[in-house]
Amino acid sequence: MGGVSAAVSKTAAAPIERVKLLIQNQDEMIKAGRLSEPYKGIGDCFSRTMKDEGMMSLWRGNTANVIRYFPTQALNFAFKDYFKKLFNFRKDRDGYWPWFAGNLASGGAAGASSLFFVYSLDYARTRLANDAKAAKKGGERQFNGLVDVYKKTMATDGIAGLYRGFNISCVGIIVYRGLYFGMYDSLKPVVLTGSLQDSFFASFALGWLITNGAGLASYPIDTVRRRMMMTSGQAVKYKSSMDAFSQILKNEGAKSLFKGAGANILRAVAGAGVLAGYDKLQMIVFGKKYGSGGA
Repeated sequence: MGGVSAAVSKTAAAPIERVKLLIQNQDEMIKAGRLSEPYKGIGDCFSRTMKDEGMMSLWRGNTANVIRYFPTQALNFAFKDYFKKLFNFRKDRDGYWPWFAGNLASGGAAGASSLFFVYSLDYARTRLANDAKAAKKGGERQFNGLVDVYKKTMATDGIAGLYRGFNISCVGIIVYRGLYFGMYDSLKPVVLTGSLQDSFFASFALGWLITNGAGLASYPIDTVRRRMMMTSGQAVKYKSSMDAFSQILKNEGAKSLFKGAGANILRAVAGAGVLAGYDKLQMIVFGKKYGSGGA
């Protein structure tokens, strides 16, 4: 059920997600000759993309994202419950902080466990979303679709090209998922009490705040990994995630690590909907309160 709610919310948020990726990776696109000038902001990116490519292009890469996101979320929610039982921390028995740490650990381990299975789809989605029609290349796209991304990447870089940035992604997914799941599970039964306990909108608001916090905390890591993805098929590549991080800081400044973060905040509405929707659905179907995180 988690995978279904996630896929629906991701499709709804696809336009803002593509804009986020375009702004985040625009420096690599300029280097590759696929973007003539930097975007001035979210509005400029929206208008230029619609003008140059049409409205439907805002959903470019969404098919790969839905295919990727369904198993990702389903695995994350399933793995999270498994790891929570494995760590077996209880608030009434072990105290709040050990229980809180257990929630963080189970959320991080769930994300890391499912990452390997879907990473190449995340890579393909990133490349499709950032495949703008390049004026310098006669308005042609680099890729014709999902399968074409795999074919061309395998031809130039092999399997390694599909997994470029994987190591730093493991760090990022642990940070993001640990906060995303762990803080929600830990804070909900503390903050949402009384009349707020079964409120969908209160649960949604808490999920939105936590999604933003987790997203901002891990955003520089996300930028580094996606910038590394963008170099597959290019002559010049980053030697490692640390090399990418240092080069971005040296040549573009720390602000570049947070490009697209504003769009990411808007995108967090979808993430909040997933948490609140999954929680409400579980309570309706199973009569289980506090969603996936009951103590």
